[in-house]
Amino acid sequence: MAWMRCIQERLAQERAELDHLDAEIGDGDHGSNLSRGFAKVAEKLGERVPESPGALLKEVAMTLIGTVGGASGPLYGTFFLETAKAMGASAAFSAAELGRCLTSGVAGIQRLGKANAGDKTMLDALIPAVDVLASQGDVAAAAQSAQDGRAATIPLQARKGRASYLGVRSIGHADPGAASAALLFACLVKVAR
Repeated sequence: MAWMRCIQERLAQERAELDHLDAEIGDGDHGSNLSRGFAKVAEKLGERVPESPGALLKEVAMTLIGTVGGASGPLYGTFFLETAKAMGASAAFSAAELGRCLTSGVAGIQRLGKANAGDKTMLDALIPAVDVLASQGDVAAAAQSAQDGRAATIPLQARKGRASYLGVRSIGHADPGAASAALLFACLVKVAR
């Protein structure tokens, strides 16, 4: 619950910056769409506590799929839905166990978006972060890997998504999806502490 609340708050704070990143290589609404979606998540969850972390993330997923436009809703929805399925009904997770569940979320994004690391997408932040979390159980190192992955998108030419239509003009800009993915992990560190 705290993780989702942090994401909602950070997206509200960084909405304009994410929109700016998206305006450089996309349609300029990445931050607004995600902020709206997570505001709806916060509204739906209220103060009640779902029966398990998996049930919580399934509700997050369905809310995002139903309220967030563009590619972000289905992609983040799939990420949280596949993570929820991997969690099952378990009530508690170590950091490494959470990382292994998030690996299922990443696989879901890859199936849906047909993208991989290096394509200048959210996966450039998610894959290294989830790999570190699953293998080392170190939330801070995972968040740093996500941030490094975000930065690594700047020199890349986009091969997937709307930015790919720009060809070489996509070089020199951070991917907004990688930026929002890094934000997820920044929040995970904050609440884990």
